[in-house]
Amino acid sequence: MRVAQVTKKDVVFDLGNVLLRWDPRHLYRKVFADEARMERFLSEACSLAWIQSIDGVHDFAEPIAARVKEYPEFAEELALFDTRWLETLDGAIEDNVAVMRALKAQGRPVYGLTNYPAQKFDRSREIHPFLDEFDAIVVSGREGVTKPEPRIYEILFERSGRAPGELLFVDDVARNIAAAERLGMAGVLYAPGMDLAAELRKRGAL
Repeated sequence: MRVAQVTKKDVVFDLGNVLLRWDPRHLYRKVFADEARMERFLSEACSLAWIQSIDGVHDFAEPIAARVKEYPEFAEELALFDTRWLETLDGAIEDNVAVMRALKAQGRPVYGLTNYPAQKFDRSREIHPFLDEFDAIVVSGREGVTKPEPRIYEILFERSGRAPGELLFVDDVARNIAAAERLGMAGVLYAPGMDLAAELRKRGAL
């Protein structure tokens, strides 16, 4: 009896907290002497919801200027989210970058799909050369659309030349995985400390 060959899915990587450690606290712990005031700033003026709302822009100047009008007491700190944004990163997650490179070494294509401001992505590439190793990448700030909106996934399908069922998406945000799965992709919800290589092997993707 002939056994059908199972085709491995190609892997799509998110960047923030999958391949790069990202947290505004990496920057703002250097800025605030008072931890409680920093947390108030991060829950109000520089909240995750606001950060996500500007992930689709090319340049931060306009949205930060608007935000300063709402939170004038944090004007200086908000300005730093533009001028010192790279300090919100705390290096590569090396084990996961190694997984990406292992796939490349097998001759497999690897893809990126990220909510990332365009200017900051270009600067990040200068620091982290592996960001240029994707066969195709979709960056929200370049496209003007963010996860979990369906259109950004459709851009990925177009750019990669892959159908949704041929792809497995690794992201650390549940709603982004849910959106991918609704469109027919497989998903891995990444959490800190996960053995990504083992998870991909379990899924037959590595």
